[in-house]
Amino acid sequence: MLDGREDQAAGLRRLFRCVPPQVVALYAGGRRRADNAALAAHRIAGRAERVLILDEAEGSETLASALGVASGTDLLQLLDGRTTLSAVLQPVPGLVGRVPAAAAALALPLLDDARRACLVEALRILHRHAGFVLVHACGEQAAEPSPFVQAAPRRLVVAEASASGATEAYQTIKGLAAAGAGSVHVAVCRARGRKDAAAFFDSLGTLVRRLGGVPRAGRGELERDDIAAGLREPLQTAPRDAGAAFMRRVAGMGRALDAGRG
Repeated sequence: MLDGREDQAAGLRRLFRCVPPQVVALYAGGRRRADNAALAAHRIAGRAERVLILDEAEGSETLASALGVASGTDLLQLLDGRTTLSAVLQPVPGLVGRVPAAAAALALPLLDDARRACLVEALRILHRHAGFVLVHACGEQAAEPSPFVQAAPRRLVVAEASASGATEAYQTIKGLAAAGAGSVHVAVCRARGRKDAAAFFDSLGTLVRRLGGVPRAGRGELERDDIAAGLREPLQTAPRDAGAAFMRRVAGMGRALDAGRG
């Protein structure tokens, strides 16, 4: 159960709306990868969206510094009664906030039913308050996605218009392809202008096609275009169903692992 020492649900419900959010796995690369990921979150939030970041990156790869917050308390500690949900959620100006979740992502497949149910309920409460949930992940782990990334219906790769940005974006897309991703949204950042961004996207497309990648949906420039609009485009399921599907997938992952061990 969630900690009864505070009325977490009531407090958070005042902050959040009840429509299931768009859930997007977010990968960013380049020389300023954390800043690029944070920029994506703020650009989406700038379109009147309430953005929650579920940050499963570790160490220097987290978004804590880029968002101006401390490293924080991992969501996993909630399950042992060592913290409260309001303590886990770090307020960030312009966003709903950041939730550190690296340990929770690693532990999810190993949790017993009671702790898994607690985690899912915490996510449900958080999700009620967001229009977008961004699961921030590391590109190096794209081929072996966490349960949270696997459950996300969409994947956004923020590609910095630089040599390192192109290399990292390609490696991330290649990893996602190996993991069976159906398609990937790509947004270019830090380009010198429209022509530079278009040329960068085309060159990245050439690499992906040559070596075998996944279908890409170009979302334009992070700084100039409405990235949120592209991410809201309908999937094969309705947006409400897609948001609910994330919770069902997270809840079911541990059970599937248990069945495989039986």
